[in-house]
Amino acid sequence: MALTNILIAVKTYPTLSETYDELVCTAGFLEDGSWIRVYPVPYRKLKYADQYEKWQWITVDVVKNTKDFRKESFRPTSTEPDIQKGVKLSTADGWALRKQIVLQHVYTNMAELITEAKDKDTGTSLAVLKPREILDFVWEEDEREWNKQKLEAIYAKQKQLNLFDTEATQRIFQVAKKLPYKFSYIFTTNDGIQRKLMIEDWELGMLYWNCLEAAEGNEEIACRKVKEKFFDWMTSKCDLYFFLGTTKKFHNVAPNPFIIIGTFYPPQICQEQLKLF
Repeated sequence: MALTNILIAVKTYPTLSETYDELVCTAGFLEDGSWIRVYPVPYRKLKYADQYEKWQWITVDVVKNTKDFRKESFRPTSTEPDIQKGVKLSTADGWALRKQIVLQHVYTNMAELITEAKDKDTGTSLAVLKPREILDFVWEEDEREWNKQKLEAIYAKQKQLNLFDTEATQRIFQVAKKLPYKFSYIFTTNDGIQRKLMIEDWELGMLYWNCLEAAEGNEEIACRKVKEKFFDWMTSKCDLYFFLGTTKKFHNVAPNPFIIIGTFYPPQICQEQLKLF
């Protein structure tokens, strides 16, 4: 694909990989409104000048990721990609510029989307979904630490690399803290089926840590504050959409291979505003 313009719409909370260290799954839209997944990206290891924001256009040299069968999956041609950052789309006029790109193809039926994902010729693995009704936002306890063996392997690899790097800036990179909770939406779509999908969003993860600090370590308060934004506020004040993505491991085997990898929440347009048009 070579040099490609991508509107960044998704950055997931960091995960660990024994091969690539800490990774962030980045996804976004091409200029024609189609999806692209760029993986792996060691986002927090990028030079500060290369760290892009959500809703920012970037230009990066990518090729099809041959280790990932999903059609939308590409990878940077370099482990230290040269990322050219462009304009960031504003939220003016009810997120008008963002809507022009994001809302070109919106699913309203989860069953149909899953069928597309399972179809070998279609194989959809990224999508925008408009829920019919959002019933709840819940959390449950999860493992509090990363897998010990995987973490040790990552740090051992870094120490080995440091032996051959004399730059003063080279140091052991501290991976992101693991979220101790899994957060999920409960919702329906036009197929009438109630579903529960986990959300793995950078924005949510950082909100949890900020709320935990503000709550002086009270995890219950922190989780409730996250719900206040992602459920109370987003469902009452915003026109909420889900960005969905499949996991490579479960794409072909899970009954529902999708998770929520981000949210799109332009402000609601009330009836009084509509009368103006």
